[in-house]
Amino acid sequence: MSESPIHEGRESYQARRYRVSGKVQGVGFRYFASRVARQLGVTGYAKNLRDGSVEVYAFGTAAMLAALRKELQRGPRSAAVSNVTEEDVAIESKFERGFSIERDDF
Repeated sequence: MSESPIHEGRESYQARRYRVSGKVQGVGFRYFASRVARQLGVTGYAKNLRDGSVEVYAFGTAAMLAALRKELQRGPRSAAVSNVTEEDVAIESKFERGFSIERDDF
């Protein structure tokens, strides 16, 4: 991948996909994820999946992503997170500039 301004002079950035299970739809989880990600400087998206889980694609440094995962495990007060899985994924440059809430995957 070619260098973009977001990479210059900074710790190495990476992308991860988190899948958050439990009572996470209909409780403001995507908005919570968006707010936390923006506070941490993480970019990407959150969206509801058909199986009742929420997918979060996140782009940031290892430290930023670790802090995000911790917050995803906690969730908003109205949620009940039972599990968070993560996987390293390819960097999608269209998500390097902000954090969005995507349409439901159903």
